[in-house]
Amino acid sequence: MMLENLDQLDNLEQIEARLEQINALLCAPEVLADQPRCRDLLRESKRIAPVVETFRAHRAALAAADEAQALLDGGGLERDFKDLVLEELDRARADADETGQRLKFLLLPRDPNDDKNVIIEIRGGAGGEEASLFAGVLFRMYGMYAEGRGWKPEVLSVNETELGGYKEISFLIDGEGAYSRFKFESGVHRVQRVPETESQGRIHTSTVTVAVLPEAEEVDVDINPTDLQIDTFRSSGAGGQHINKTESAIRITHLPTGTVVECQDERSQHKNRDKAMKVLRSRILQAERERQSAAIAGERRAQVGSGDRSERIRTYNYPQGRVSDHRIGLTLYKIEAILNGDLDELIDALLTADTAEKLKAAGELN
Repeated sequence: MMLENLDQLDNLEQIEARLEQINALLCAPEVLADQPRCRDLLRESKRIAPVVETFRAHRAALAAADEAQALLDGGGLERDFKDLVLEELDRARADADETGQRLKFLLLPRDPNDDKNVIIEIRGGAGGEEASLFAGVLFRMYGMYAEGRGWKPEVLSVNETELGGYKEISFLIDGEGAYSRFKFESGVHRVQRVPETESQGRIHTSTVTVAVLPEAEEVDVDINPTDLQIDTFRSSGAGGQHINKTESAIRITHLPTGTVVECQDERSQHKNRDKAMKVLRSRILQAERERQSAAIAGERRAQVGSGDRSERIRTYNYPQGRVSDHRIGLTLYKIEAILNGDLDELIDALLTADTAEKLKAAGELN
């Protein structure tokens, strides 16, 4: 595919000019002294540099093809030289096609939340204690994956069970691009295994729901303090553990939406309030995004699954050692590795499928 549409080329030239402008700005002392601005420019440069690099390669390939074609059109070439020119023409056209395809991918609409930190909420579903125990398994899996990429997991809120599982747990993963790697984990995760408490060796099926939210900053969500009802209470844990004699636990209710967030993980009321506000902002932002998405007809067609918490997305079958992702029909027989944080093969397959859907949708629109 060669990008010969003038609008596309004009847009790419504007992106190229913007990168050159950023590079010049980053050499200016006053910009280097302004850390927030410098950080934003570096982030923008990182995002558009691959587009500019590919565009330049595409432009060079087109120029080489034009030059070779002009030599052939001029005629009078000796046979050996003509064969070399024909080879160069074929090679240049192939390069132009490859870089054009890559540009089409790079120019796809980008999720503005991809670079953000992510808040993951895991809740035990059907299956009682076994579901709560598997919620703990998923929490460990995501934490190990994050740490393997150099990201930092931080528990925001936790509700433990007597046997060490989680009725629910919310945690933040701090790392650039974290949301882009975790965003397809939202939905129902099903586990099939023999519980430790099962004396007959029967396989039980349990479910766990996962919600994935991009961390919302204060500038993303405008929350009026008068819309908040803040209650304090004494924290408590399973079996009487972690009981706090002071009212350090926090419950925040956002009155306009009825959204309720609790945090009792920290002994400091101030820290619990900060953590609860992080979750509240992210939930409100996500609810608004879902409302807007629902208003856009057909948008869900260009996504791998809807991210709905009621949608069954994956099954972990212990007896067969397999993990199956139902959205893309992928089954991997390496359950132990996956539960130990080896998620890249799954995540990469989901990202590839999502990109293919978006490219298909873009083609239908053109």
